[in-house]
Amino acid sequence: MPHSSLPVRSVAVVLGTRPELVKLTDLVRLLGPAAHLVHTGQHYDEELSGRFLTELGLPEPTFLTGVGGQPRAVQISAALAQLDALFTAEPPLAVVVQGDTNAALAGALAANARGIPLLHVEAGLRSHDRNMPEEHNRVLIDRVADVLCAATEDNRANLLAEGIEDARIAVTGNTVVEAVRGQLPDADARAALLARHGLTADGYVLATVHRPENTDSPEALRAVLTELAALATAGRPVLLPLHPRTRARVEAAGLAALLGPLTVTAPLGYGEFLALARHAALLVSDSGGIQEECTVLGRPLVVVRRSTERPEAMGDFADLVEPGAAIGAAARRRLAEGPRGLARLAALPSPFGDGLASERIVNLLVAIAAPQRLAAAA
Repeated sequence: MPHSSLPVRSVAVVLGTRPELVKLTDLVRLLGPAAHLVHTGQHYDEELSGRFLTELGLPEPTFLTGVGGQPRAVQISAALAQLDALFTAEPPLAVVVQGDTNAALAGALAANARGIPLLHVEAGLRSHDRNMPEEHNRVLIDRVADVLCAATEDNRANLLAEGIEDARIAVTGNTVVEAVRGQLPDADARAALLARHGLTADGYVLATVHRPENTDSPEALRAVLTELAALATAGRPVLLPLHPRTRARVEAAGLAALLGPLTVTAPLGYGEFLALARHAALLVSDSGGIQEECTVLGRPLVVVRRSTERPEAMGDFADLVEPGAAIGAAARRRLAEGPRGLARLAALPSPFGDGLASERIVNLLVAIAAPQRLAAAA
């Protein structure tokens, strides 16, 4: 049920990427008419973000312009200027940002500049890798946020270690848990989807690769694709939904032949991806979100990255490896565990919470917006 105690369009939810859309869907639904969705356009095309908005049933956002496809500094400054104008013309009682994107940093800085209470969903994640632009974004957002919604106790500990007051921190769980549970198609729909793709449950590998550290380096990209191709067998296909940016990098690096052994598809909708992930024998990805989703779906994951800000998933559910032979070694070790390994993971609870994070966050929003509402009425 939508939360009726807040005025219409009084909470600005600033986002710019598909993972943010997914993770904030339940929060936006609970806010109901109080939510004012602001999409910076950091990721926007009809095939990807447009379809996500429709699939998730989200309201039409206010779109910013001139942000997508720009360098990081230009994205942040262009979004910040437009958000400042928007918050001046239509001041919200509170601003919500999620995660560590350029859109989230722009939303945080705009709220801070106008003295608007700021709530950060998924606060306290740390990779301790200064080569990651996202690491700088998340640290800066946490410094200026008024309410920091930490998904786990480990995230809370990171914030306390940086000197952030305990009173500003709430451990809420991660909204990904309700997102996965809410968007995962039912068993009949999943069976039909597998049949359409010619797949057998527990008989294929599902892979994604999109991060610049793996796609901007031809050597890294070659290593990842070589290892994925080597995993593909007649009885165990490797399905690779290919991000448009990754496809362009593959072609530019002359690596298209490495796609031959793989089952390449267009990007998938969120529900379709979850359905395929739910029945994969193994996931291989450089995505941050999949590190969380695999714990809700109970599936093993090989994470292809230098570092991770989600250590909670490592060990039981996931292995962290760099591009190269380590991918194949970790993948074959997980595949060798077979049905027993899958059953073990299915029985484990997700370390990211109980699926009530969005409800807790809405209650925190009401608490910080109420004083603003009283001040405005005075």
